[in-house]
Amino acid sequence: MRLLFLFILLCCIVLLGYAQYLQHVEKLLPCPLCVAQRLAYWLLGLTALLAFLHNPGVTGRRIYGFLMFAFALMGAIIATRHAWLIRFPEAFECGISPEEAFLNSLPIADWWPGMFEANGDCANIDWELLTLTIPDWSLVAFVIFSISALYTLFSKK
Repeated sequence: MRLLFLFILLCCIVLLGYAQYLQHVEKLLPCPLCVAQRLAYWLLGLTALLAFLHNPGVTGRRIYGFLMFAFALMGAIIATRHAWLIRFPEAFECGISPEEAFLNSLPIADWWPGMFEANGDCANIDWELLTLTIPDWSLVAFVIFSISALYTLFSKK
């Protein structure tokens, strides 16, 4: 089970690292929904790190599994909303919004603005791979993480 926790942690690190690459090298500004997904990856990765270091028994594994599932589900909901918004931009105004103001007022945005400061427009399509956008791929990752978390939650090993 420790290897699964390590795998989740490493995947979160890679995904957050790629987000930094897209932001700082490709000059894609993160929108409020992107930043919220980054927070979900951070929470998921930190939980996986704690679980890996702790190497818990059955009860602890279920607690970590529940927390990881909650963070992955939160990220999946945000990514779904973001993917929907890209397809129907007239339905919701993002950009300079209450969400952006709230996220940018958090202490973590001051602490690490390159990771947690929201400046982009949620409806922009600046990157695609196999016709899927960044939030589409993020949703795929969060679904995989959710399934992995459910496995740790309900595994009898």
